[in-house]
Amino acid sequence: MNLTSETITSVTRIADKLSVNEKQKKMFINCFLSTLNTTTKIIDDNTTFIFTGDIPAMWLRDSSAQVRHYVPFARTDSSLQRVIEGLIRRQINYINIDPYANAFNEAPNNDGFCDDITKQNPWVWERKYEVDSLCYPISLAWQYWKATGISSIFDENFHHAVDLILDLWKTEQRHPTQSRYSFMRNNAPKSDTLTNGGIGSPVKETGLTWSGFRPSDDACKYGYLIPSNMFAVVVLRYIGNICESVWNDQRLYQKAKHLEQTIDAAIHKYGIINHPDYGPIYAYEVDGLGNCLLMDDANVPSLLSIPYLGYTTCDDPIYQNTRRFVLSKNNPCFYTGVFAKGIGSPHTPNGYVWPIGLAMQGLTASSADEMDQMIELLMNTDGNTGAMHESFHPDNPDIFTRSWFAWADSLFAELIIKRYYEVERELQ
Repeated sequence: MNLTSETITSVTRIADKLSVNEKQKKMFINCFLSTLNTTTKIIDDNTTFIFTGDIPAMWLRDSSAQVRHYVPFARTDSSLQRVIEGLIRRQINYINIDPYANAFNEAPNNDGFCDDITKQNPWVWERKYEVDSLCYPISLAWQYWKATGISSIFDENFHHAVDLILDLWKTEQRHPTQSRYSFMRNNAPKSDTLTNGGIGSPVKETGLTWSGFRPSDDACKYGYLIPSNMFAVVVLRYIGNICESVWNDQRLYQKAKHLEQTIDAAIHKYGIINHPDYGPIYAYEVDGLGNCLLMDDANVPSLLSIPYLGYTTCDDPIYQNTRRFVLSKNNPCFYTGVFAKGIGSPHTPNGYVWPIGLAMQGLTASSADEMDQMIELLMNTDGNTGAMHESFHPDNPDIFTRSWFAWADSLFAELIIKRYYEVERELQ
């Protein structure tokens, strides 16, 4: 992949400006280029296949997150435009094939979990339905459009995919009575399958849209995942913007607007819990029947990532209460060790901290000091590999899961870039 000299100059300038030592400079450049150099395939059909790293499949979520830090540079870099536009085209093709699937094959070769008890397709690697899988590609396309002014990505295929997404989210607002989706995996951990014959635990119709699985690919305990519903609200606003400014489609605009307002109202009605120590906070999951799960998982969308998603601002009082909760021992997924403390996930061994969570803590920080602390922490817990990992043991960062995990690399690079622009603003 040949980046333009302007992009190379910009990346080098960022590295030189912020790097306090040679290791940090090398880590930033390595993580910035990780997706381009190690997980990107330019396909002859004018699309781009971006796999997650050590797994040869393309997740709608991961692939979007893996290129987000390239978007600001794409305005003047035709190579990055080719990568991102090709990725968006392939993502949209996948959604039109099966909007319930979370991960896909490069070709219709039946690779992946072909024994799962759900609707099968040779293109699909895994069919765990996750709300955020549909949010990420739309969010990426909107951000790309705003950064470059290029609207040709919003073609008929894209329009059709948006219509599918809106219909699906509306259907899943009434999951018990209207949805035909189910998923079961035999001889698997409970986190890899849905209860109740594959339709998940009982939920009440609330206006929230149901999700079978979390962005960790673990099953939801309660079907309404609040951070993912927040992301859906943001994406529905993006869709409304595209409908008005590009398509001039009032029918689709009204459809998106109604969904956005309904889901947002339900978040405020069902997703806010009065905690005895922290005051009003957002729950992680609810079912509308009175049950709620108070926790946060490092995978994004998360409660920690709410401002990053664009749902609210960092200084929002309920977010600040929630942030204090999720970054405390009261969050069952918050772990502390000799070398690090941060949010982990039930997806990995108990006690392991996720670099994605640490990067997100930095990206949503209200102070430069906290951003710098997270950069330093990430740099010092790389297991001497010069790259990020899925998770690591906070008492011994040399023990980690997934040595090749490009999403985390991209988030580290994005944090460095954000910190650079913070410095630039301070100097003005």
